[in-house]
Amino acid sequence: MNVDETFISHLVELRARLLRIFGGLILGFLPCAYYARELYSLLAQPLLEKLPQGGQMIATEVVTPFFVPMKVAMMAAFIITLPHTLYQVWAFVAPGLYSHEKKLVLPLVFISSFLFICGMAFAYFAALPLVFEFITHFAPQGVAVMTDIGKYLDFVLTMFIAFGITFEVPIFVVILVRMGIVSIEKLKEVRRYVLVGAFVVGAIFTPPDVVSQFMLAVPLYLLYELGILVAGFITHPASGSALIYHPNDQSDSLKAQGENQEEKNG
Repeated sequence: MNVDETFISHLVELRARLLRIFGGLILGFLPCAYYARELYSLLAQPLLEKLPQGGQMIATEVVTPFFVPMKVAMMAAFIITLPHTLYQVWAFVAPGLYSHEKKLVLPLVFISSFLFICGMAFAYFAALPLVFEFITHFAPQGVAVMTDIGKYLDFVLTMFIAFGITFEVPIFVVILVRMGIVSIEKLKEVRRYVLVGAFVVGAIFTPPDVVSQFMLAVPLYLLYELGILVAGFITHPASGSALIYHPNDQSDSLKAQGENQEEKNG
């Protein structure tokens, strides 16, 4: 098989995987769209519980009451179908990986997805209630707190993404150590700078209040320490980089690609 035929076969495979991902998202979106209002009410619960008497959520545009719940339904569908999406991505890239790369990538993909969802859950159950409690507490007397549902969704999504990425820190640390880019000793040396950087990141990616900054910065630093701890368990200092090339890995990868191609031709 020449280079052009190989390239075309990869494009065909990529198209098939993307269609399956899109189809999975559609199937996941339909039931979520049916319960879109309930999903938004659930998402808004941390704020609704903290609103003072007379406070309420409002829609300032005509189409907002429709589009905002649909956005929530799309977000829920993405989370629900994430395992299917990750499987399709893995099925596309796995034939081209060496055996030692497969052993490293597959667990990291699923663990990183789990940690991202954990970050969103932490934001929803822990960070958002404290943030809204802090903000509404300082509302001047006689001022009715009325939050636009569209802006609230943007705020919550920003918090979800910020905390989701924060919970990925152990994965980043492990990858850096396993690839030999940085040593555990060096990571320990820069702890004080990481602590300062965590509060800087908290100030940038959270609302301008102390509670939000602490709720992001403290987990960020603790997860950095967790990453160092995990990297120490799975990395042998004497072995150097864990991603060592083995000649048999290339033959295994090429053999796997050949078998996959024979199945397609058959």
